[in-house]
Amino acid sequence: MTATINAVQPDRFDGRVIVDARYENDFVGAMFTPEYWRTRESVAAPLGGRGQVLFVNSGSEQWVLRHYHRGGLVRRVLDDRYLWTGIEQTRSLREWRLLAQLHGQGLPVPRPVAARHVRDGMFYRADLLTVRIPDVKALSEVVAERLPGDDEWHTIGSCLRRLHDAGVYHADLNAHNILVNETGSEVFVVDFDRGYIRRDGSWRKANLKRLNRSLHKIGLSLSFPQFEQQQWPALLEGYAAE
Repeated sequence: MTATINAVQPDRFDGRVIVDARYENDFVGAMFTPEYWRTRESVAAPLGGRGQVLFVNSGSEQWVLRHYHRGGLVRRVLDDRYLWTGIEQTRSLREWRLLAQLHGQGLPVPRPVAARHVRDGMFYRADLLTVRIPDVKALSEVVAERLPGDDEWHTIGSCLRRLHDAGVYHADLNAHNILVNETGSEVFVVDFDRGYIRRDGSWRKANLKRLNRSLHKIGLSLSFPQFEQQQWPALLEGYAAE
């Protein structure tokens, strides 16, 4: 019988690593290092963005390996180090557990594979492995090529509503963290660092406004002047229809 992500007891957490029970028999700590995959010629592709992110081949699946990095000005000082405030507060463990919960509920998020933290005095470093969602592109890539149709925006809005109805707060909801398939019929959300479950409130509207700003920032309204009058309302209609 295949272990499921929401089977908490079989999951292994020894203070440094937590692994989904589905993978724990074959998992080794070196899998958190790019060198492990490079020596096996298993790196599918590096990704851009903040931090070190790789697509890696693991048997019949591709995984996404992410090393946590600071953003903004503090990165110049701390880079990939975070202040140690206890195991339960580590970024990787919190994101792993949130993804495990959401994936177990059937929500459109990646399945978490494993997470770890490495203590370094007052600080720690962290890594996360998730299963790559196949045959999708970031919304930011899609709009660089074409303007999605109203039905696609409607589907995006519906996806976000499902997450919000589950109380999911995404700390960085933007066009890079929304993935869509070629036809726009499937939508997923990724990168739940600093995300958490919260009570209903005004944060929902703020989350959508953040996404709207992101779309304007990548120049969508300049390339497609009709976006604000037509496509964004289609997203909101999809959000309201759920």
